[in-house]
Amino acid sequence: MRPGPLQLSALPPLSLYVHLPWCLRKCPYCDFNSHEWRSDGGEAPLPEQRYLDALIADLDAALPLVWGRSVHSVFIGGGTPSLFSPASIDRLLGDLRARLRLAPECEITLEANPGTFERDRFRGYRAAGVTRLSVGVQSFNDAHLKALGRVHDRAQAIAAVEEAAQAFDTFNLDLMYALPGQTPDELDADLTQALALAPPHLSVYHLTIEPNTYFAKFPPVVPEDDVAYAMLDRITERTAQSGLERYEVSAYARPGHHCVHNTNYWQFGDYLGIGAGAHSKLSFAHRVVRQVRFREPRLYMDNALAARAVAQSDEVGIAELPFEFMLNALRLKEGFTLAQFGERTGLAITAIQRGLEEAERKGLIERDLARVWPTVRGFDFLSDLQAIFLSDS
Repeated sequence: MRPGPLQLSALPPLSLYVHLPWCLRKCPYCDFNSHEWRSDGGEAPLPEQRYLDALIADLDAALPLVWGRSVHSVFIGGGTPSLFSPASIDRLLGDLRARLRLAPECEITLEANPGTFERDRFRGYRAAGVTRLSVGVQSFNDAHLKALGRVHDRAQAIAAVEEAAQAFDTFNLDLMYALPGQTPDELDADLTQALALAPPHLSVYHLTIEPNTYFAKFPPVVPEDDVAYAMLDRITERTAQSGLERYEVSAYARPGHHCVHNTNYWQFGDYLGIGAGAHSKLSFAHRVVRQVRFREPRLYMDNALAARAVAQSDEVGIAELPFEFMLNALRLKEGFTLAQFGERTGLAITAIQRGLEEAERKGLIERDLARVWPTVRGFDFLSDLQAIFLSDS
């Protein structure tokens, strides 16, 4: 509560992110904080209990920062969280409930990989309290799955999604496009299979070559930009025909199945991140703070158990806030309200006025007296739209 540069009239909704960092194999395109689990003799299990102890010690140390606030969504990401047993997830969620005020309709999502799928496992997660599964399929083409370094094949992907549909009221299917050597017809085949499984939510990501990945060192041949744009147009067209609305630049959903957790990110809400390398963004009456946990899992566990999991903590500068807000909010089809901008940043709308005028002049946004939203052109050139506000801040 000490004085600071901002005057926030209200705190935004709060989410919790929990990072489980291990996976069976590091994908060549992945720049997330994920670590292959390699045991010396091939028999040693994951250090599930010690890691859970560290997570809860991390949360206990962070509780004063979020005391009294309700948590509206929990997202368990990775890595491959489905490497952890349903019993471990049950323990984790029980420990969270004992310490946090979870909202009555709290969305609890777990990321799952078809390569770690067993028929009873998904039902075990549901019984533990997970309400939503996010299934990382990426493709239904065996050659493309191999090129992406995935540990599952087409048949496992289909079985995992079918089981998710039976075990959960809602779930998300992840696909990627513009894959190495992928043709428009092959993308169409992936879409046909994905839509045949009737997912209530579909996330579709353009394969990008990120720094410090295997693909950055050994770049694959991927479709040219104009082919990738045509692929995205095809995705938008076919999802709409299937009753999925594009509510965010990469997300398509049936009514009532939007991802609450991700929407909170895009609306510049708050999130507490616990786990190896997890990021937090937390608002207080007079400041907005970002934190990062220790990245390497063993280093994280040692430090978290000693109540010092946070490796870095910084106030977000006033000059950075407009761009940070716009970077997220412009991803949403419905955009944002001017009141929301003021509430979440503590700034007057004049902080983005020049950028709004330029974006409107270029046909990238539309606005009225209460709201700003991206046009179809704004969605197609989202990076250009966001960059306008980088120069504004």
